[in-house]
Amino acid sequence: MKIAVMGAGAVGCYYGGMLARAGHEVVLIGRPQHVEAMQRDGLYLDAQTFREHVPVQASTDASAVRGAKLVLCCVKSTDTAIAANEMGPHLDPEAIVLSLQNGVDNAERLQAQLGREVGAAVVYVATEMAGPGHVKHHGRGELVIGPSKESTQLVTLFGEADVRVEVSDNVTGALWRKLVLNCAYNALSAITQLPYGRIVAGDGIEKVMRDAVQECLDVAWAEGVTVPGDCWESVQRIAQTMPSQFSSTAQDLARGKRSEIDHLNGYVLHRGEELGVATPVNRVLYSIVKLLEARRAEATT
Repeated sequence: MKIAVMGAGAVGCYYGGMLARAGHEVVLIGRPQHVEAMQRDGLYLDAQTFREHVPVQASTDASAVRGAKLVLCCVKSTDTAIAANEMGPHLDPEAIVLSLQNGVDNAERLQAQLGREVGAAVVYVATEMAGPGHVKHHGRGELVIGPSKESTQLVTLFGEADVRVEVSDNVTGALWRKLVLNCAYNALSAITQLPYGRIVAGDGIEKVMRDAVQECLDVAWAEGVTVPGDCWESVQRIAQTMPSQFSSTAQDLARGKRSEIDHLNGYVLHRGEELGVATPVNRVLYSIVKLLEARRAEATT
């Protein structure tokens, strides 16, 4: 199968690389420095159990999605509208489109702009771009998707690439569950530039995180969303299983890039305002990250 990955960052390169390693024709669409490296040497997939250069196609042009039967949209939430506009004219009418993005509304936004069905996938993987065309995998890698006529096919496809996929009747709740985890860690990691294990050891931080989590759950409840499982237990487990991981928001700020904070703590804050739910901890976390973004933007101009 030809598979296109729109947004060849850490997440896109990991899943695209695993699918290419399983024998699929994969094209990764990303930034020039990564594309040039992959065109020259392939994708260097630095996983927990293996390290190898995986042959892939790479392009900076969204038209490279043409002919793909599966398209994984892995761009930052801030770039969703741009990605939809660029790849829309080139999508195969029968292509399966999946959003592998942070936040809870990207699939809906893509679907509205593309005028076609887009599936949501909840991503649980710790990765980073360690260099041009070099993705480093720190842990996990499973996906959660909703039921559809293609879900069985997707479970098999990814399974053959050593990626476990769960089909959930409550994918909206699963998206919110991931949002809760992001809201607990991403801003704190960005503000402190510390990994998860160091964050949770901080004096008073557990209470801050508990409050942030509860605010997210209060907003979800007001939305009519049932968030499955014990979110606080999951928050604690992340620090235990990925103690050295920095959040994607921390990585963005460290590189002077715009983060997805508007679609994480900022999303909870703004939905809370609309629904009449107070979110003071998420407001503070969001506001500080926005200040840091502005400071870094000024430093680069």
